[in-house]
Amino acid sequence: MRCVMLGTAGLILGFTTGFAQDSGSVADQLRAGDMVRVALSREVEMSGDYLVDEAGMVALPLIGLRETANKTPAVLKQELVTAYSDQLRNQTIQITLLRRVRVLGEVRNPGLYHADPTMTLGDVVALAGGATTLGKSTDIRIVRDGEEFEVDLGSDVLHQVRSGDQIVVPEKGWIARNRTLLVTASISVTAIVVGAMTR
Repeated sequence: MRCVMLGTAGLILGFTTGFAQDSGSVADQLRAGDMVRVALSREVEMSGDYLVDEAGMVALPLIGLRETANKTPAVLKQELVTAYSDQLRNQTIQITLLRRVRVLGEVRNPGLYHADPTMTLGDVVALAGGATTLGKSTDIRIVRDGEEFEVDLGSDVLHQVRSGDQIVVPEKGWIARNRTLLVTASISVTAIVVGAMTR
């Protein structure tokens, strides 16, 4: 890691745009397993994703250990940019907070993923490969802090994803899963009835 000249002249701040809720609540703070993405325009080797540990600390290049607990995303971002501004000159700095979420149910690749705050619920499901042919795009369940609620992937509303969320894509009902079978059976029955009537 090479040294960088001190100074703040010409510092350009580049924030990643998030939801309105992102800056307003401590409930949206980072948790263990989340990440801080640092992008430095002239120090590419220092750019990367840095894990928040179980104590709520993240070790970042140049500025060292930083506490993420009990800070809103907006406050944390500003603190990190200010800290970097004391170390870097003429840099574009982007700080993105990535939430660790679990995507389960009828998706192609269920598991843990890191989502940035600009993502819609559909974007997060896409990280898991999207819904399978058996997956249902409505009534998707989000489990958050012991509470569960349903949302619709097809809605135009942006659903903010929080750290620790479990997103469950349900399976289609029996009728939806067997639509082709039902249509075939219906045609067969109709053919039998018509055949019987014409004899």
